[in-house]
Amino acid sequence: MRSRLLPRGGRDLLWQIVLFCGAYWLYRLVRGQVWDQSAAAYEHARAIVDLERTLHVFVEPQIQTWAVGTGWVDDVGAWMYLNTHFVVTTCTLAFIYLFRNEHFYFVRNMFMVAMGLALVGYLLYPTAPPRMLGDLGFTDSVSDFTGVSPEANALYNPYAAVPSMHVGFALMLAVPMVRMARHHWAKALWSVYPAVVTKRPRSARWWTVIVPMKVWRTGEPMRAPGA
Repeated sequence: MRSRLLPRGGRDLLWQIVLFCGAYWLYRLVRGQVWDQSAAAYEHARAIVDLERTLHVFVEPQIQTWAVGTGWVDDVGAWMYLNTHFVVTTCTLAFIYLFRNEHFYFVRNMFMVAMGLALVGYLLYPTAPPRMLGDLGFTDSVSDFTGVSPEANALYNPYAAVPSMHVGFALMLAVPMVRMARHHWAKALWSVYPAVVTKRPRSARWWTVIVPMKVWRTGEPMRAPGA
């Protein structure tokens, strides 16, 4: 019975929980070291906007204006921003551990490396997210949705938009899950999940997830059992 519920026993499960919790809090603590660099964060954000304008891909304000105008797309996006990042990530990792255990350790290592690389980006290039650039036509839909405007502190760094780990986590879950899923409907849902996260009206810089995907591509391919 134990082997059916816990593929490698309780000790291994406890170790994975401790490892993830420790890595997550270390991630938050290190990321919070740049919470007071607001001037640099806004300067970097405007530099990215200038680059997007040069490349003719600066379309976020128009997307947000459309979403707000629908009356519901923006609220759905705000709810997803606040809830799915943690809930979907945690539940999916638990599913992989319990039911696709032979693949879990690769996915775990991918997350660890990606978070480490993301911290380098946050420390070296703190960047304000688009929703904080009101003078460029953006509104802070998350604060409007919750009625709360959290202040930067040692455990909360709002200037962590490069790379966008909301999008990065979505990709790092979706790619292996598409490969591991046994049902076509599940593959289809996971295939669109990163796009849904990426197209949030208040999304951070979605194209800054190249590093996590490079980390993924360095790994060995996954196949669904029995495929």
